[in-house]
Amino acid sequence: MAALVRRLLALLLLILALALAPGARAEGPDYKSWETAAAEVQTIIGEGTVSNERLSELRADMVKWRAEFTAAQGTNGDEIATVRDQIAALGPAPAEGATEDPTIAKRRTELTETLARLQAPGLSATEAASRADGIIRNIDRLVRERQADKLLRLSPSPANPVNWGAGLSLFRWMGAWIYDETHWRFTRPINWETLRNNAPLIAGLLLASAVMLLRGPRWIGRLADWLQVKTQMRGRGLVSGIVSLGQVFVPFAGAVLLVTAAQQTGFFGPILTDLLTMFPAALLVVLIAGWLGGRVFPRAGTVQGIFGLPEEQRTEARVHVITLGFAVALQALLTDWIVPRAQDYLGGSGNVGADKAAAVAERADAAYAVLSAPLIIFAALTLFRLAQLMRRHALARTEADAEIAFRFKLLHWLSNAVIVISVVAPVLALIGYVAAADALTWPTIATLGVLALVVVLQGFVSELYDVVTRRESAAGEALVPVIAGFLLILAALPVLALIWGARPEDLAELWTRFRGGVALGGVQISPAVFMTFVVVFGIGYTATRLLQGALKSTVLPKTSIDKGGQNAIVSGIGYVGIFLAAVIAISAAGIDLSSLAIVAGALSVGIGFGLQNIVQNFVSGIILLIERPISEGDWIEVGGQQGTVKAISVRSTIIETFDRTDVIVPNGDLVAGQVTNWTRGNKTGRIIVPVGVAYGTDTRRVSEILLEIAQAQPLVMMAPAPFVVFTGFGADSLDFEIRAILSDINFGLRVKTEINHQIAERFTAEGIEIPFAQRDIWLRNPEALNAGAKRPGEAAAPAAPSEGAQALPRPMSPPEPGEAMEAAHLSDNDGAEEGDSR
Repeated sequence: MAALVRRLLALLLLILALALAPGARAEGPDYKSWETAAAEVQTIIGEGTVSNERLSELRADMVKWRAEFTAAQGTNGDEIATVRDQIAALGPAPAEGATEDPTIAKRRTELTETLARLQAPGLSATEAASRADGIIRNIDRLVRERQADKLLRLSPSPANPVNWGAGLSLFRWMGAWIYDETHWRFTRPINWETLRNNAPLIAGLLLASAVMLLRGPRWIGRLADWLQVKTQMRGRGLVSGIVSLGQVFVPFAGAVLLVTAAQQTGFFGPILTDLLTMFPAALLVVLIAGWLGGRVFPRAGTVQGIFGLPEEQRTEARVHVITLGFAVALQALLTDWIVPRAQDYLGGSGNVGADKAAAVAERADAAYAVLSAPLIIFAALTLFRLAQLMRRHALARTEADAEIAFRFKLLHWLSNAVIVISVVAPVLALIGYVAAADALTWPTIATLGVLALVVVLQGFVSELYDVVTRRESAAGEALVPVIAGFLLILAALPVLALIWGARPEDLAELWTRFRGGVALGGVQISPAVFMTFVVVFGIGYTATRLLQGALKSTVLPKTSIDKGGQNAIVSGIGYVGIFLAAVIAISAAGIDLSSLAIVAGALSVGIGFGLQNIVQNFVSGIILLIERPISEGDWIEVGGQQGTVKAISVRSTIIETFDRTDVIVPNGDLVAGQVTNWTRGNKTGRIIVPVGVAYGTDTRRVSEILLEIAQAQPLVMMAPAPFVVFTGFGADSLDFEIRAILSDINFGLRVKTEINHQIAERFTAEGIEIPFAQRDIWLRNPEALNAGAKRPGEAAAPAAPSEGAQALPRPMSPPEPGEAMEAAHLSDNDGAEEGDSR
């Protein structure tokens, strides 16, 4: 844990140094000093005997040189661009064997020499930066090789009883050393005097420490549970989580007070004082593990937690998490306190020879292996059981709920990986590969802790989003918390890299290369270029939308332009504004697209074939906006569909039918196909109302009645006036038509309905009959139909009409309008004959 903290601090310092690194000096880099430094570093790398700490220092020097050379690559950039423009103004150089004007040739030579002189510093800086980069890569390679050798080093096996003596002797020596040091201090009168003088302070510190350590976590836990369960305020989970952090900081403060009180007594020597100083940090690790376990696997009476484990399994999982915290704390104590003192004890004092140093290193390695192996086995067993719980529950949740299957599949894979590590690590430790076992066990525990922290923080973000947006439902399904979780995972990646052995220098190198960007088709895309493009384009896009909003709501409604024209202007300004914003953003970011012209040309051919329909619809949309054959609100008919134009976009047009359904029509169909616009230019339109009367009716009277009905309609225009047409003699009726022009054709169906109602009323009052089709059936040989119809015990059938007699039709009610009368049909074999009667 302490090593991880040191790595994080080193990474932050490196990033700060890179951010605040000065640029190139005004007089340029000192290439003479650079040659000396580079040669020295290359010699040291070639020997391969220098320590990793010294290699880190040398690498930092090379990084500074590289940054200075990189900054110097742009030296004389403006002057170089000016000279190149001057050379280009002279025209192309003459071909081989050709001549040009002596004055121009002389001027071209002078400018070429000037260009070479101006480019020299940049070229030298580029070459030096490349050399510095190569040295940095060699240092990184050497360090990685040493790390790999360390991981694969075979230590004395902890399973061999012969090696147990080193660990036991180490404990005996430490106990004796602490006893001698403490006993000597208790015999010194001055220490008792110090105790008497500091007694009030010590008593106060001990009392405060006891309250914080023994009662503080319980009180804060009760308060957090009350906020979570008993209250109904929005965001109670966030407030409860923040309050629960007191379970970490209050006991930690109590531990600090306890150590301070112990130091004030004067009875503890340097060894025991160092051990006591480590107590708050070790306790902090355990407290953080307990807090994370309580948030991920909450106690009974609160929520079920993130994974929804049953109460018994949540309790067991919390115990395992706290146990892992104890294991990590003991491992930190072993590596940061016991091992350094073991090396001092085994090595003795003064300089030692090579043989003595090798023997000391072997004994220290054996002692560390013997002491570390039980901790690895203990942590691996706890990891195995915790992973079993998570794996079993993840598998059950994956099968039960398909919506959350992906996250629990990830949990299932993670649990499988932890199980494999918890089995492999103890085996490696018992064989003797203690370094490899350490590299598997403790980073796995730290990784689980980081992932748990990310999950808890995402829960806090979800609660905060719930409070801000006043959402009643869970905000975890919203987009903002999901994005926040993704950003938290990205922020955790450097920490995970450090946990798994990456050096701060490696991450700083990645950051440097990331800042430098990547080359894409000859165009260098860096974060600064990207952010400049995004910011400038965002400003242009926002300004375009504001202009559109002002025109649509304030300016255009006060003009005489129709609604369709206003929409066309607003849409056109939007397209032009977005295009200009993109062009300005590319120019401001300094992106030179000339090198991508050939690639873009080749891609455009393939894209043109693949997207020709989309391009056709896009161009058709622009034509519709410019020519405006249709506008929003028009009643049109296209492809057998009628409706009102609801919206016109670049690719398609939305038509709302009279059934209140939306039909999406590609713009290409509107431009290339036949479109009927009922309301284009004006809303006037003609309606035709057909009607028939019985033969023998006064046709002129019928025409007068129909004309009166048409003229009485408020929407019927008088210029041109409506008129009645006697269309002809139909099979069953005398046919007429009312033809009238309406001022608003959108009400055509309503006007037709009203006219039909008034026609029915007037014709009834005038005694005018509206005929309908009627069929009479003539029966021939009716006795054939009645043959065998009479059964024993049945009444006689009614007498049939004689042959050739006409059957009287039954009374018939008029059919509903638009419905056809059904006629009975008998086959010739039954002797039926069908005829018409009018």
